[in-house]
Amino acid sequence: MEQPVLKGKRVELHPMQVEHRQPIIDAASDGQLWEMTLTVIPSPQSIDKYLTHAFEQRENGSQMPFVIVDADSRKVVGCTRFWKIDSANRKLEIGHTWLSHSFQRSGINTEAKYLLLSYAFEVMNCVRVQFTTDENNARSRAAILRIGAQQEGIIRHERIMPDGRKRNSVRFSIIDDEWETVKAGLEGKMLN
Repeated sequence: MEQPVLKGKRVELHPMQVEHRQPIIDAASDGQLWEMTLTVIPSPQSIDKYLTHAFEQRENGSQMPFVIVDADSRKVVGCTRFWKIDSANRKLEIGHTWLSHSFQRSGINTEAKYLLLSYAFEVMNCVRVQFTTDENNARSRAAILRIGAQQEGIIRHERIMPDGRKRNSVRFSIIDDEWETVKAGLEGKMLN
């Protein structure tokens, strides 16, 4: 499936490309986000590996990496992606999402998730979209609940983080039967 450009009123999601290298570094530099230990965000030293991995996964069909572009300034303000794409079972995960410090709590994430979820359920015909975050990442957990996902459980020692910490992950999902209600809730949030 060809990766689309997804456009909203405040945000656009563009397929990640090589020319986004410096804009991604600039976005992550706003708050030096790569210093966070709860998630992996590219630093100037790790950006090439980050991009190579994203492009390899897009090529094999398991991911669709996007840059998040603020529609007003036209600046890249973060990244997100569809990953763990499972066409046979019509499910995927939305993850690898991060925003520049200046754009956190701005409504950009809500609209980006709305665009991704709309595409997943209405174009890709998904029956399930899931989200996973670090058990210790209270801000991410709250954001996922705010968009209307249901918490399913905690996966213990789900991965080893770069600092060696054993991470417990929290799994959330939205299923196709819930999409219309979740969609209406997101549309209401975007009006405010």
